[in-house]
Amino acid sequence: MDFALSQDQKLMQASLAGTLDRACPLERVRAFAETREPVARDVWGALTELGVPGLLIAEEHGGLGLGLLDAALIAETLGAHVAPTPFLGSAILAPLAIAGAGSPAQQQAWLPRLASGDSLAGAAIAETISGARDGAGVGARGGRLNGKALFALDAAEADIVLVADSAGGLWLVAGDAPGLTRVLLTTIDVTRSVSELRFEATPAEALSSGDIAATLRRLRDAAWTMTAADMLGAAGVMIDKAVAYAKERRQFGRLIGSFQAVKHLCAEMAAELEPCRALIWYAAYAQDAVPAEASLTAAHAKAHLSEVSRFVARTATEVHGGMGITDLLGLHYWFKRVGLDRQLFGGPERVRHLAAVMQGLAAA
Repeated sequence: MDFALSQDQKLMQASLAGTLDRACPLERVRAFAETREPVARDVWGALTELGVPGLLIAEEHGGLGLGLLDAALIAETLGAHVAPTPFLGSAILAPLAIAGAGSPAQQQAWLPRLASGDSLAGAAIAETISGARDGAGVGARGGRLNGKALFALDAAEADIVLVADSAGGLWLVAGDAPGLTRVLLTTIDVTRSVSELRFEATPAEALSSGDIAATLRRLRDAAWTMTAADMLGAAGVMIDKAVAYAKERRQFGRLIGSFQAVKHLCAEMAAELEPCRALIWYAAYAQDAVPAEASLTAAHAKAHLSEVSRFVARTATEVHGGMGITDLLGLHYWFKRVGLDRQLFGGPERVRHLAAVMQGLAAA
């Protein structure tokens, strides 16, 4: 039994990191944030050349046919670069939904286009996972949708949007469908595209093949695992930046890294974060190899990383002192990335409650 990444997985992650170093430096992230671009097409194009859009799509549809563990490694690398890409909606959630609940015709129509990067997909499934919010919820009747979906990911310029209705159904809505209004939301994380979708008798195509409830669980578990991996990447970079700063910043004639208090802060961050790597790897591995453990391990990963990454973000900022909150340094991009990831698809309290329900320890 292997307890480490394969050589191919290490090479894949290293290749992606090198590509993002060139295509998505901090200057590019800052430009994206300042102009509020819906999609960083150049960054997504660089990822498309590596086959990232088709990561989970079967080879017969033009994809790579890899698994959720490979996807988690990519999510970690994207989080480390705070990359403004439609990865979660277009490369993870939509392909999983269409492959799991789409008809052969729907799969043939959309999976090759998503795999090639020619089409983008968004996902509006937050209410189904994290619970209903006031004024939100989507109803379906006669093949048309009405209502409002909040925190739709990567939907601002998507060619197709995956929508979960209040009754547990899954639908595909064309980006130019009549009655669909897309409003870009302002969140703390300006590196992510988050929208509010409004539906007024909007025509939609049902995903109705197979076990829809099982597909929704798979989407939830994948979303939890990918956001946990994203937080791992972001928090890891914040530790690296804190350690590097402690090695060069002088105070009272000494490097601050020589002070015992600063050493303890850095060591505690590393000690808290490093065990999370194995937790995420197993949660992602379980999605494909140990289905019986997939939901619970995904919940553990999401809830635990939400707490650990927040601790790392705060502590790394403290190590930087006043410089930690300046735009010049840019540390706040990773800080806010962690903040949004913490709440996407349910905050840690909500996810822990759902984990307790899975184990029969709490009422639904």
